Amino acid sequence: MNTAVTIEPINLQNPEFYINRDLSLLEFNKRVLAQATNENVPLLERLNYLCISSSNLDEFFEVRVASIIEMATIDPKAGGLDGLSPREQLEKISVHARQLVNEQYQVLNEVLIPKLAEENIRFIRRSDWTEAQHKWLSRYFNEELLPILSPVGLDSAHPFPRILNKSLNFIISLTGKDAFGRNSGRAVLQAPRGLPRVIKLPANETLGGEHDFVFLSSIIHAFVSELFNGMTVKGCYQFRVTRNSDFYVDDDAIDDLLLAVQGELAMRNYGDEVRLEIDAACPDETVSFLLDRFEMNRERLFLIDGPVNLNRIQDINALVDRPDLKFAPFKPSIPPQLARNKDIFAAIKRHDILLHHPFEAFSPVVEFIRQAAVAPDVLAIKQTLYRAGADSPIVAALIKAARAGKEVTVVIELRARFDEKANIDLAAKLQEAAVHVVYGVVGYKTHAKMCLVLKREGKELRNYVHLGTGNYHTRTAELYTDYGLFSCDKDLGEDVRQVFAQLTSLGKVTKLHKLLQSPFTLHKGLLEKIEREINHAKAGKPAKIIIKVNSLVEEQAIQALYRASQAGVEIKLMVRGVCCLRPNIVGVSENIEVRSIIGRFLEHARIYAFANDGNQEVYASSADLMNRNMFRRVEVCFPIESKRLSNRILHDLDLYLKDNSQAWLLQADGSYLPCIQAENEPLIRAQTQILQELQA
Repeated sequence: MNTAVTIEPINLQNPEFYINRDLSLLEFNKRVLAQATNENVPLLERLNYLCISSSNLDEFFEVRVASIIEMATIDPKAGGLDGLSPREQLEKISVHARQLVNEQYQVLNEVLIPKLAEENIRFIRRSDWTEAQHKWLSRYFNEELLPILSPVGLDSAHPFPRILNKSLNFIISLTGKDAFGRNSGRAVLQAPRGLPRVIKLPANETLGGEHDFVFLSSIIHAFVSELFNGMTVKGCYQFRVTRNSDFYVDDDAIDDLLLAVQGELAMRNYGDEVRLEIDAACPDETVSFLLDRFEMNRERLFLIDGPVNLNRIQDINALVDRPDLKFAPFKPSIPPQLARNKDIFAAIKRHDILLHHPFEAFSPVVEFIRQAAVAPDVLAIKQTLYRAGADSPIVAALIKAARAGKEVTVVIELRARFDEKANIDLAAKLQEAAVHVVYGVVGYKTHAKMCLVLKREGKELRNYVHLGTGNYHTRTAELYTDYGLFSCDKDLGEDVRQVFAQLTSLGKVTKLHKLLQSPFTLHKGLLEKIEREINHAKAGKPAKIIIKVNSLVEEQAIQALYRASQAGVEIKLMVRGVCCLRPNIVGVSENIEVRSIIGRFLEHARIYAFANDGNQEVYASSADLMNRNMFRRVEVCFPIESKRLSNRILHDLDLYLKDNSQAWLLQADGSYLPCIQAENEPLIRAQTQILQELQA
């Protein structure tokens, strides 16, 4: 007698199926750092990648580590998808972050500084200063630094000073008595933030090379005794403190969001300490003294073999005029339909227009708003601004439109992390010009990238829209890859109008025709499209999903992709940064490939593509697959309905999926391996090829 065997379904909530988001973020920074050792990258750009990895790590501690430390106190048993408690996460982060920091300084000291020296770009150590260099630096210290430096001798009347977040400081050991007979033994010196961290030596006065540099920390070390007349400096060691910089605003308890954000900003530089970096040469007694003062344990201590503020070395790029050591400049192209037609509205009216930045210029977006500002038949402009940048030409155009009597409404997100102050100033500037400014919806960040222009054409009012995956920021549009769509499609325009009405009036939106919007329909809509591919696969039809995002964290989306993989759906994921999905698990994710592209430009576009049994759907979005984007932000996901334009995006995605130069493949254990060009295989560098195609 045969007995039927029951196969238990796999529990997709098993913590072993998920990668910790913070360890995944550290892996991303390893991939960035790897560019600093890539011989195919120009030398000064390699230095940039080192600095970027350092800057990213700063933010990682300021935001992510700070939140885990808080969670360890509030709810020590809390666990994420991967099942790690806050305490366990901190222990693993300490190990991985320490490895990353050691690699950063190894790359600086053993790779980049020697390579730069070969190109006559030299960082001169104190021990190697010539007499002429020492003389010039002594004068520089006395004339430029000494008047503004204010050391604090530590005693009962001079307590340990408050240390600014990420500032350069020195702990100084002293012997002897000061002018008042005091002998504290220690002093603290804070370097003003306005001081350059790298000083270029004048070749004619120091008899050196054209590109000789000295670190500010070296100058202070060399001449610090000038600040302590009659005393002896036994030691001088740099240190830096990283603080919690993610502020909290209680949405249920505030009457004025602007005042609440302004109040929190004032405290950002003095949040709780989360990391201490100290010169590796510092005696252990002094290290213990600093740890005690900041109430930190050694898990959060990093001993540094070099300048403690690596990201400030990035100034070298502006100080060295060596085009041969930088990425070759290029001029972004303009789509032919815009190049031929000076009236941007006439061009959009003919058919939808897709822009792919930075390969294609951002200037048409600026021109769209500029023309709207002066066109007599434009009645209203509505715009979201998450990050706009200083001296934004878009802001100037909006102000011009308001002064011309047009109805201008701008939704500004005050809580765009690290741009809060800039956005507060921007709001005030716009309000002075009589622009209607709103701050979005309390409790939800407005992250959608939308612009709506209402134009009278004869007896008809027509909505022209621009929707994008990236911010309305001219500088980042030169560095980040993003898509933008111009359209005057009636239903799409009506959808955008309704979302703006929701943001300004707080009224409910009726059903949208084409847009998916968080926190309402986006998450559900994407899950339904994944489920549709599952059904196609079960019916024996071809099924495929391609998703390109910056982060993949949201649990239900990951589980839906796991089910799709189990059903036989082919899944290609391009996740630049954090990915909690674990590919190549037997019975769970064999049909999922995850790759990350690290190249000249920061991959930023979000694309969701579904085969849909031959009726291919392609969506672009401002939203990543994260809980915050799906449930705590206002985001939009918009269809690319033109077959010509959707095919163009699919062509770009195909290049990324074939990239064998700048792509990394995620392994089941959470590590990444670079995609290497196989023998007899053509070299494919997606970003370079897209640039060449659009230039042609």
